[in-house]
Amino acid sequence: MRLDLTGLTTRAAQVWGGVRLVPLTRDEPITGLRLHARAYGDDPGLVEVGRRTHYVSYIPHGFVATWTDDDTPVAAYGTQLNAHGTSVKRGATGDEPPAHGMRLRFHRRMARRVDRNRLRFLPLHLAVEGYLALHFGGPEVVWEEWSQRAIRRGLSPRVEEAYAGVEVAGLVDALKHFEIHPGQCGVLVYVADALASAFVVPHPDDYRALHATLVQDMYGELVHYYATLATPAPRFDVRLPDDVASLADLRAAAAREQAEWARFHDATMADGLLGESYATNRVYRMGDYALSRFLPTFRLKQENHIGELITDRDGRTAYLKTFRLSESQIRRGHLLTTLAAHHWHLPTTATALGVTDAQLGLRLQAAGFGALLREDVLSHYRAG
Repeated sequence: MRLDLTGLTTRAAQVWGGVRLVPLTRDEPITGLRLHARAYGDDPGLVEVGRRTHYVSYIPHGFVATWTDDDTPVAAYGTQLNAHGTSVKRGATGDEPPAHGMRLRFHRRMARRVDRNRLRFLPLHLAVEGYLALHFGGPEVVWEEWSQRAIRRGLSPRVEEAYAGVEVAGLVDALKHFEIHPGQCGVLVYVADALASAFVVPHPDDYRALHATLVQDMYGELVHYYATLATPAPRFDVRLPDDVASLADLRAAAAREQAEWARFHDATMADGLLGESYATNRVYRMGDYALSRFLPTFRLKQENHIGELITDRDGRTAYLKTFRLSESQIRRGHLLTTLAAHHWHLPTTATALGVTDAQLGLRLQAAGFGALLREDVLSHYRAG
């Protein structure tokens, strides 16, 4: 699957230091689906995602999707915003107690129907949980190299780290100072001109209500690193032709420049997101709309995004939120998908990767999966 942004138009970027925001507007707002935020405060949350499987994280807010069955307009239910944020750690475990002095907020499932035509879901956590659950059960065949822990517990617990938006240098100021474009229904966030996140909603009123929640979202290690070290992003200045002699000429020249910028942006800057194919998993059907999450193909040393989206029956995007994976997260995803593709057989997987069995074992250890291997096997690999 590829992301379909039909009906969305790329507008002129706004730059604040190392942060570049690219607005997206809709030709026709979607009125049969609306989103609003539900604030949860500062307590970490625990979500039951399966039998004896839990997802633990800092969850500052959720989204509530409201829709109609006949595509008639529906009003946003109401919005409450919370500007808190902190560094966050993600995990899928039911064994670790909460930190001293902190309460856990319990949720039933990542996406839960709360009324006939209302669905509560946890933005980005839905996507991250899909990444954490990637081949979570561990080896499907009991080859001799795998430890008893790997056989009994699989990859539990899986832990990943991320940063809240307030810790991404420049993002808070950029969102506070930039104007919201008329008809804006989304934004692409760049840090040091690396695509950090995409956010799309059905209606301009939804975007105005949810614009500030971008500082509560989580961003990857690479994005935080770029924001900390980034120099100011270059501005793409417009140079009008010398033959502009009237307001009509000026309007025509401005329209050409806007179209050229949109073509350049979509084909070049956003190609790592829009030009990639994704494996999707539908989470919930909402009348004419479907809530899904997606995973990339885990291309090494390239741009990879996970995310979630709501599409209509024609596959067009009504809602989108993405998370850019770090290089280490990409390597972990690549290792797991390659192992699973070769039925967790180490020699076959090593051959597919062009390495020796020992090199593959050490890669697994470096990626944080060393506990999956028997200790004597790992010691043999270290000895060379």
